[in-house]
Amino acid sequence: MTIEVLKSKIHRVTVTGAELDYIGSITIDRTLMDAANIVVGEKVQVVNINNGERLETYVIEGAKNTGEITLNGPAARKVQKGDVIIIISYASMSVEAAKAFRPTLIFPDTATNTLV
Repeated sequence: MTIEVLKSKIHRVTVTGAELDYIGSITIDRTLMDAANIVVGEKVQVVNINNGERLETYVIEGAKNTGEITLNGPAARKVQKGDVIIIISYASMSVEAAKAFRPTLIFPDTATNTLV
């Protein structure tokens, strides 16, 4: 049996853009992706603190050290520039592996989306 557990979390970053005319996804600053152990194409859950919306999408790499957090395509309807969100990824593993697993959690500066 496997269970899904928290793998990575980028806690409280500010949305810098919402691009409706795009295929879909979330663009995340490469520096934040690396720090959170999130890879291109990975499925993530986005939780909007401002309005309670939750959605799932996949990750696109943004430029390093820009603080970019852009929701693209239909997801752009669920956020506004300036909203604060949490980005979460999960992993499937055995119960025994989950007991020893430690997720990667990062807490960027909400004003700049940079690591502190």
